[in-house]
Amino acid sequence: MAKGVSSTSRSVPVVLVCLGALLFANVLIYLYIESLYQISETHVSPHGDCPPGHFKMGIMKNCSPWLQCPAVRSEVRKLKMIGQGAVKQVFLSEWRGHKVALSKLSTPEYREDFLHGLSMLRALQGPHVVLLVGLCLEDHTFVTEYQPLGSLLNLDAVLGQEKYRRLDTWQTRLRLALEYVSALHYLHNSPAGTRVMCDSNDLGKTLSQFLLTSDFHLVANDLDALPAVDRARGRLAKCGSRELRGDFLMPGYDEKTDVWKIPDVARFLLGGVPGGDVAHFHLFQIHGECKRKDPAQRPSARDVLGVYRTVYANMMKDNPSPGSRDML
Repeated sequence: MAKGVSSTSRSVPVVLVCLGALLFANVLIYLYIESLYQISETHVSPHGDCPPGHFKMGIMKNCSPWLQCPAVRSEVRKLKMIGQGAVKQVFLSEWRGHKVALSKLSTPEYREDFLHGLSMLRALQGPHVVLLVGLCLEDHTFVTEYQPLGSLLNLDAVLGQEKYRRLDTWQTRLRLALEYVSALHYLHNSPAGTRVMCDSNDLGKTLSQFLLTSDFHLVANDLDALPAVDRARGRLAKCGSRELRGDFLMPGYDEKTDVWKIPDVARFLLGGVPGGDVAHFHLFQIHGECKRKDPAQRPSARDVLGVYRTVYANMMKDNPSPGSRDML
């Protein structure tokens, strides 16, 4: 009898050790997934923690105040025009050895749109928005960091280049899709209130609003049409002087208009790479909810972001790639 009791007493610590090991393993898995959530929620800004009204780019060690009119006029040297639209002209330029983009009002007719875009750039500075370097209200110009890879429209062409081909994976593409949703979530809950991307009524226009950074992240760039939604006052966004029409604009211009676009943008970003079909499968339900005709029935960008984080974390846990950690 004593022998049986002794055997039982010895087995208790073994069970406790096993339970402890299982608990420890679960904690490690939780911490791993949580770290992926944090990485995917917002990439670390390469510009450091500069105070408001300051910037840092490239090899700069210290933050510098935004350039003002005298510096913009005398120190920023135009090289060539790289873009022109109804609102502004964009010139590849140089400032103290750094490549920058200088934007200038195209025509006085769009002065209000130009100033609105500049005010949004100033108010929304952070990892989701292109870096503002300087401005001159008198000359209707502003300067931003230059991104040589261009807009998201160029994604397939960029990833088709030999030096970037190794990055053409579902890991890279799904992360970019997640960052797109994260940017929408930021705009819908921004320091400047709930903002809607009106100037994006088709897929091409939507993709052109975002730049692909040199380290393969995504930043919003064209903020000329970013009206506010004020639900407390019953005020919806007005997209220009006339209502815009297009595949992406559904009745009722609130932030749910942006949610409607998410499945189409994700389809483009994921492309046809191996593993992309698995991501589409896991995102099928939330994408269906994004396409509901009644805007009130669509999920918020926050809800969609939560699903994207879960899918991304689970897929990374099951199928991590050797180089994926370097890209995050």
